[in-house]
Amino acid sequence: MTQHVSTPDSATGSAAGIPAHLRDDVDRLKAEVAALHGELTANELVVWTAGNVSARVPGADLMVIKPSGVAYADLTAENMVVTDLFGTLVEGDFAPSSDTAAHAYVYRHMDHIGGVVHTHSTYATAWAARGEAIPCVLTMMADEFGGEIPVGPFALIGDDSIGQGIVQTLSGSRSPAVLMQNHGPFTVGRDARAAVKAAVLCEEVARTVHISRQLGAPLPIGQEQIDSLYNRYQNVYGQY
Repeated sequence: MTQHVSTPDSATGSAAGIPAHLRDDVDRLKAEVAALHGELTANELVVWTAGNVSARVPGADLMVIKPSGVAYADLTAENMVVTDLFGTLVEGDFAPSSDTAAHAYVYRHMDHIGGVVHTHSTYATAWAARGEAIPCVLTMMADEFGGEIPVGPFALIGDDSIGQGIVQTLSGSRSPAVLMQNHGPFTVGRDARAAVKAAVLCEEVARTVHISRQLGAPLPIGQEQIDSLYNRYQNVYGQY
């Protein structure tokens, strides 16, 4: 059962806003989310201060997310922020990411999601600028995305409109990635690491399919083969 947590009185949040039994989980997720932002830079998915990773705190209506406008080189566990699932600051010395409302909306409406990532990676964002889904013409796409990577509607930053578009587009889809039109990719996962993996692979297939189309028409993969590949990768591949 999810525990509701009251927010602190101060504008910057307070450790008193985190119940003692959640302290270890929150601190672990702060360290994990800070480290995962390094994967975004290592895989060249972000520039300057754009992009963000968040993680749901298990058993509570809370999430950990990157602070707004802080350089990646300066991100630490200590400057990650904690908000409730409406984006209200619960703990931290910085304002939360400008995409907090979108992340929060996803967590409120997709109970199985434990991590959300947003980037402006070049090739995936180029597809988003065209408002075009990435067709499933690679076995890697069938494995990870279970089909095409869909396009979500145009939405402005500032409220939960982007989150609504993400949920609307991914509901009923096996894809953990959505290309928000004229904006860029958002990815989701069972945890933050899975969402980062989806972001890395989203950019990789966006680039490969783009290059393939420069050479000619990519060959489609049949739905039966897509289903078989997805089932094997999701349920058989790997060590667990």
